[in-house]
Amino acid sequence: MSQLNPNPSYSLTIRVQLPNRAGMLSSAIRALADAGGNMGQIDLIQRTHKISVRDITVDASSSEHAEKLVEVLKAIPEVRFLDVRDRTFNLHRGGKISIKSKIEVKGQDDLAMVYTPGVGRVCNAIAENKKKVYDYTIKCNTIAVVTDGSAVLGLGNIGPEAALPVMEGKAMLFKEFAGLDAFPICLATQDVDEIVKTVKYLAPTFGGVNLEDISAPRCFEVEKRLKAEIDIPVFHDDQHGTAIVVVAAMLNALKVVNKEIDRVRIVMNGAGASGIAVARLLRKAGAATILMCDSQGCINEQRSDLTPEKMEFARPESGSLGDVIKGADVFVGLSVAGALTPEMVRSMAPDRIVFAMANPIPEIQPELVENDVAVMATGRSDYANQINNVLAFPGIFRGALDARVKQITTEMHLGAAQAIASLVSSTELAPDFIIPSVFDPRVSQAVSAAVQQAARQQGLAHS
Repeated sequence: MSQLNPNPSYSLTIRVQLPNRAGMLSSAIRALADAGGNMGQIDLIQRTHKISVRDITVDASSSEHAEKLVEVLKAIPEVRFLDVRDRTFNLHRGGKISIKSKIEVKGQDDLAMVYTPGVGRVCNAIAENKKKVYDYTIKCNTIAVVTDGSAVLGLGNIGPEAALPVMEGKAMLFKEFAGLDAFPICLATQDVDEIVKTVKYLAPTFGGVNLEDISAPRCFEVEKRLKAEIDIPVFHDDQHGTAIVVVAAMLNALKVVNKEIDRVRIVMNGAGASGIAVARLLRKAGAATILMCDSQGCINEQRSDLTPEKMEFARPESGSLGDVIKGADVFVGLSVAGALTPEMVRSMAPDRIVFAMANPIPEIQPELVENDVAVMATGRSDYANQINNVLAFPGIFRGALDARVKQITTEMHLGAAQAIASLVSSTELAPDFIIPSVFDPRVSQAVSAAVQQAARQQGLAHS
């Protein structure tokens, strides 16, 4: 397995003092580059006749690699090491979000309106007609980002406190890409009944609930029960956000290789929450042949260890991933690093599509099969065709809140996927461009519009 490339998540700012003469800065930069660092910005902090102090920004590939880069600089005789700052930890220091008032309170009149006694009139209006809560409170634009910390990124069951930085980041993305106010709710319980009960108690404040990083199979029950028991939209992003973006990318990848979704053989590796959701939405999009594998091999009808969710995709075929992938048109991985080998890829049908989305290390490194696949996608930002949920969830909730739907349906998921796919024009479509950038300002608007259209078609819109 090839080493990870340097990336901003392991970015350092190293402060050094150098003799103020020609060639000293270049020697430091050369040493870092020779050690595998990816150079970034260099800032001059101080300069005198004898010395200069500079901040050198450099990306590493891991914590160990970052330590090595520091040691490389320390080893240069005339370079004096002063300080090192981990840019990622600095960015998170003190938290990443805050609450800001929309209205300034400058005097007694303002105070009388925003608080007592004037606020009482608004309270009475809502008490008489609860729908007015959407008109006169933050409910119309606020999302609860709820987790129990049991399945955080690729880190596993690390608990609610350790999950908080991720949920803060999620809240930032809601604001950045859809103008939605979101707040992290990290629960100190992993009991399904307690999670459901707590979210029900919190529901009056929020316009929607984004479930995040709750492990399978509990996440299925939590979502199912909340959708039945509260009157605001509930969306488990690990399931449906992933599914929406995978399907969007798949629709365009199939166009690249000129294959029809109802005629291709799709093999999936990974049958957790996201894998099941992806398979369901692919089926909704028209996929007819999906073979799903888990750690025990192909999910087949003879197995007695299957959850109800896995049973939906049980087939007569049996064997390992290597067995069932032979002749497949498409591989979709939501599993673990290294699960797919170059030999497996070469056993697939011509014009192969490979979505290897395990993070941070995919099921197969793209470099190993770059000449053997027609289209390759991963979950990483340093390769083409990144499958990133931020393409979906901001617009999903923007549309859901604007239409005031009580549930987000499968039809809305599929509409969102088709909307994302449509943003890549026929002239732009290419093996290395099947999905729009997360920074494309059209994405959230297109997804929101698709959700609202589906809501109207289903008679679910209340705006």
